[in-house]
Amino acid sequence: MTLKVVQNDTCEKKTPLLMLHGFGGGVGLWIQNIDALSRNRTLYAIDLLGFGRSSRPKFDTDPALVEKRFIESIENWRSKVGIDKFILLGHSLGGFISASYAINYPQHVDHLILVDPWGFPERPAESEYQRRVPRWIKFVSMVMEPYNPLALVRLAGPWGPQLVKRFRPDFQRKFYNIFGDEDESVLDYIYHCNAQEPSGETAFKSLTEAFGWSKNPMVSRMDQIKNDVPITMIYGARSWIDYETGYTIQKMRPQSFVDVTLIPGAGHHVYADRPDLFNEA
Repeated sequence: MTLKVVQNDTCEKKTPLLMLHGFGGGVGLWIQNIDALSRNRTLYAIDLLGFGRSSRPKFDTDPALVEKRFIESIENWRSKVGIDKFILLGHSLGGFISASYAINYPQHVDHLILVDPWGFPERPAESEYQRRVPRWIKFVSMVMEPYNPLALVRLAGPWGPQLVKRFRPDFQRKFYNIFGDEDESVLDYIYHCNAQEPSGETAFKSLTEAFGWSKNPMVSRMDQIKNDVPITMIYGARSWIDYETGYTIQKMRPQSFVDVTLIPGAGHHVYADRPDLFNEA
C-alpha cells in the first residue's frame, strides 16, 4: 500500500519524503506525523513487502537474499512511481532496510534518516551476553525459537485481538491524542496487520539470531554509504535500542554529515511517544 500526501503546489517542487515503518507495523502508525512532515514537501509512506496491506510473498531463508528482496522492492516502487531522489526515513526494521537501500542505491537518497533503527549493533561477546540476559528470557527464547515472533497472535484465533490489547496497551496511550481513551482502533489495526500470512514476519526471523540480534549487523557496513549522503539518526532516550551505535557511526564517517538526536521521554516508537519533538527533529 502507498500513501501519498501533497498539501499544496509548492510541495512537489521539493525533494519528497519516503517513510518506512518497522516490524509488525504499517503506514497507519504514522498518523501523528503525516500532516506535520508533509507541510513543505510531498510525503510517501508505504507498507513494507510482507507487512500491512502489501503482498505476502514467500521469502528465502538466506538473510542476504531476504535483505536484497526488501531493498529491491523499494527500488521497484521508486521506479514505478517515477521519483529520482527522495529523503528516506525508516523506523526500526525500516531503518535497517533504509540503510541497506542507501548502500546499494545512494544516487536516489538525498538524506537518510534512521529512527531507532533495529539491527545495527554487533552482538556482544557470549560471556558478557549470557550474564546480562535473565534466565526466564533465555527459556522463553528457547521455547519460541521454532516459531515466528507473532505466531501467538494467530494461534489465539478469535482471542487474537484481546491478546494484542493485553500485551500492548501502551499503543492506546501513544495514540490518545487521536483516538481518546475508549477507541481501540490502533490496537485493532496492529492486530489485522499481523493476523495475515506471516510473510514479512518470517523474513525478519531469517534476518535475526537469538534474542533479536541481526545476523549481519548494519554498523559494520555504514562506511559503504557514499560520503555525500547525509545521515540523521533519531533515538528515543528511553528506548531499548542502543543509541551509542549512532555515535560509533558518527566517528566512522568523519567526511560525512552524521547527526545523532535523542528524543527525551521517548521509547522505541519515538514517532508516537513524542510526536511533537519527532516532527520538529
